[in-house]
Amino acid sequence: MSFSMSQASLPVFDISLNALSSILDKAEAHAAAKKVDSSVLLHSRLSPDMFALVRQVQIATDQAKNGSARLAGVKAPSYEDNETTMDELKTRIARTIAYLKTLDPKQIDSSADREISFPLGPTNTGHKKGDEYLNHFVLPNFYFHLTTAYAILRHCGVDIGKRDFLGAIPMKMT
Repeated sequence: MSFSMSQASLPVFDISLNALSSILDKAEAHAAAKKVDSSVLLHSRLSPDMFALVRQVQIATDQAKNGSARLAGVKAPSYEDNETTMDELKTRIARTIAYLKTLDPKQIDSSADREISFPLGPTNTGHKKGDEYLNHFVLPNFYFHLTTAYAILRHCGVDIGKRDFLGAIPMKMT
């Protein structure tokens, strides 16, 4: 039985982005309980040379929507990157999840051997076959920014753990 490109990507993005939204709910509750403006969390970072939480969320959603769109051979919607609240970030996540549901899995599945071109910074363009693009660029970048968002909030004292990060993994339990 083969494992398709859409199976390797769309459920991962759906589960992980929903988990990220839930983590942001917990971050909001944490800020309220500690009587801290939630914008403090939004602008927190692990190191001075890293992006803050808000940018980590923006990039994670961009990786999911842009990567999936390129694999499907369609143009992704453009987001303005102007979120300033937890609610705005959660709206961005919800829009991304809704967009991913509009993509045709068959189009993504047919991209494994097709060359994908993608921006690498402001002036360079990368080129990879679809399967390599997904496995060696999109998913690692998605997980990096997702993990960093989680780590920023954990570092700020938000009571989240591995189950929060993993989200609603489909499985049978006995």
